[in-house]
Formats: sequence, structure tokens, C-alpha cells
Amino acid sequence: MELFKNANFDFLGKKWPFLIVSIVLTLAGVASLAIKGGPHYGIDFRGGTLVYVKFADKPPIEKLRSALSAKLGGTPEVQEITGLNEVIIGTELRADQEQERARLAILETLSTTFGQQQAGKLDLNNAGVQAIVDRLRVPLQSAGVSLSEQQLQDVATAIKNFRDAAPRSGVLRSIDELQGVPGVTPQVISALKQETYTAPYSIRQVEVVGPKMGAELRRQAIYVVLAALAGMLIYIAFRFEWIYGVAAVLAVFHDTIVTVGLFSILNEEITLTVVAALLTLVGYSMNDTIVIFDRIRENLKLSKRQNFEELVNASINQTMSRTVLTSGLTFLTALSLLVFGGPVLRGFSLALVIGILIGTYSSVFIASPILIWARNWVEARKRKTPSAAAPAAAVRGRAPAKSIK
Repeated sequence: MELFKNANFDFLGKKWPFLIVSIVLTLAGVASLAIKGGPHYGIDFRGGTLVYVKFADKPPIEKLRSALSAKLGGTPEVQEITGLNEVIIGTELRADQEQERARLAILETLSTTFGQQQAGKLDLNNAGVQAIVDRLRVPLQSAGVSLSEQQLQDVATAIKNFRDAAPRSGVLRSIDELQGVPGVTPQVISALKQETYTAPYSIRQVEVVGPKMGAELRRQAIYVVLAALAGMLIYIAFRFEWIYGVAAVLAVFHDTIVTVGLFSILNEEITLTVVAALLTLVGYSMNDTIVIFDRIRENLKLSKRQNFEELVNASINQTMSRTVLTSGLTFLTALSLLVFGGPVLRGFSLALVIGILIGTYSSVFIASPILIWARNWVEARKRKTPSAAAPAAAVRGRAPAKSIK
């Protein structure tokens, strides 16, 4: 499908405004990184604890943040997942704070602040199968209900599965909701009311990353990105020429720096999913650049005498339909993720949206001008070398003068 027939836009003639914008974005991003002491890493890189909590109603964010701050000190991260009554609590591990201690501190804060604890009773919304079994055994025996250990396990598993399934997602508002669950008889309901209660929240997941592991993940992320760039350079140098490889890698490196810089300016976290997005963009932007370079190589074979800048401009015009279709559809997909994906996918989708925009224009306004400059530089050196060698050759070829006696 060809959107632009016989397109003849002077892209390279208008390159300077785009180059200036690119320079400004790069400098602003680098300045932001320098001022802030580097990227704003997520807990998976810094080391810390993430607790995913589901509430029965809209989470009391400020109350939760205040309680956690009083217990842990500092300002713990509390991120609400809009529309799901769920929050993500994050706290960075200090040097004097063990992983287990941080996790227990968060759980204790939740329990004391929202647990509505009842003396001696088990919180059914945050209990495992074995804990439920242990609470049911004695009351059922006292009520004359004889169940084997396997039957108790089956009943407890049915309760947990019902609690964790949608739309409850871990939160029972009342024990009476369990009526009708297979194996949950009136005697079981009575025993549960006697031994358990339902807190207005449920801890869905706990993730803990140690500081050493976080530092190791940071190093590996940097190595992976650099290795991807090096691999691309080798591939393009082998497939085309080394100047094509240098131009493409510099353009992709520019895309990565601008994206990370914008994340710093926007105070967005760099997480493992963001690194995955950056690696995706390295390949995506490189592929877009290679398509243009491949057309340049084909046109060079057809018209060797044409001015190289005009040839590059023509090649960009010839591939513009493909660029708009591919980049446009991918951008719409990433934008949908950003708008509708929620906070969990925000970092990944934001990196894709920024990277697709920057990567598409860098293939035209960064990689192509670099390629033209590098080719002109190489050609100038080739012309200069023979001219410099000519006088020496003339001197060596001159016959010695005869002496006059």
C-alpha cells in the first residue's frame, strides 16, 4: 500500500530545525540526569519491597501513606491502580534494614491500620489454606462434624479459590458470601464466624529485591543495551559499510539517551519493564533505519553519478509510505497501552510512545545526515590522499640533472 505517490519532500533541506530540537532534548535530558544523580530507578533496581494490596473499597491513600511513613520513616511510595481499588506499596531498603523486617513492617502497618483486628481471630482475607484448616478443625469437631484432613483441605481450598476469584480478587466483605460454595456447610459458616473475620483488604503479592541484586540488575541492564548496540554495529558494518553502521548506531544511541532523559525530566521510574521497552526500541529504530539504508544502497547501484544528498533524500521519500504505516500503527498500539493500560504498564508504554516518535524521526533527520557527513568525509580523504602523494611521485620520477663541466 502506497500512501505517498511520487513524494518529493525536501527532508534533508529541513534537517536543522529537527537537529536543534534533538540537541536541546539531549542536553536537557543529560542535565536532568546530572542534577538528579542519574535515572530514577525503580525498586527492582534500587532494592526494596513491593506489596500489592487489594481493598474492598476505594483505598485511603493519604491515610495509608501517613501510617507507613510513621512506621518506616521517609516517604514510602504508594501508587493507586485506578478503577481496581488496588495499591502498590514500595519502600527502599536501607543499609540497616533487612528484607524480612521491611516486609513485616508493611504487613504490620496494614494490619494495625485497616485490619479491624478481633482478639484471637484469623483474618480470612489474608489467610492461607493451612491456616484456615487449623481454625476449622476444633470447632467442627465440637459441633459433631467429622471431616478427614483431606476433606478439611478441600473445604479450605474451595474457600480460598472463591475468595481469590474475580470479582472479589482476594477480598470478602462478609463470611456470608461463602454460602453456596461447594463443601461450605452451615456448620462451616458458623465455625468461620467463630474463628475468623474479614479485613477490608487483601495482600495479593509481595516482592522483595535486595540492594546487591538491584545493583547487579542495573549493571546487567547497561551491559545488555550496550551489547545490543555493538551487535547492531557489527551487523550493519558487515551488511553495508562501516559508515552506515556508525550512523545507525549513533542514531539509536541518540534515541536511548533522549528517552532516558525524558524519563528523568518527567520523574518516571526506570524499571525492568522500561529496559525491556528500550531494547525493543533499539531493534525497532534500527530496523526503520536499515530500510532507508537499504533503499540508498539500491539507488546507488542505479544512479552512481547522482549527488549523494539528493539520492538519500529520494530514498527517504520512497520509503515514507512504509515508515508512516509501520510507525503509525505501532504508535497507536503503544498509545492505547499508555491511555488504558493503567499504572502497571505506564513505564513500558510511555517508553514505547516516546521511543517510536524519537526513533522514527531520528532515522530520517539523525541517521541520514550522519551518513552523508561520514561519506563526504571519507570521499574527501580519498581525494586528498592521491593529491598529496602526487608531488612526491613526481620528485621520485624526475631524471637527475646533468652537471656542466
